[in-house]
Amino acid sequence: MKRLTLLLALGLLVQFASAAPAPYYQWRSKLNGALACSQTPLGEGWEKFAGPYRDARCEKLIVAK
Repeated sequence: MKRLTLLLALGLLVQFASAAPAPYYQWRSKLNGALACSQTPLGEGWEKFAGPYRDARCEKLIVAK
């Protein structure tokens, strides 16, 4: 029983360790065209402009393999 519990706990840890962070996107304001970098939508006044990126400054583009 202890072995099964240990294997289950290790399996969960491996699952959490393999999770990747959410990508960043560049968002453009519909009001004045200003650009912002965020992982989540900024609201109704913003539209997705470019991405996905690996960094919070939207400089390192993720290249699909």
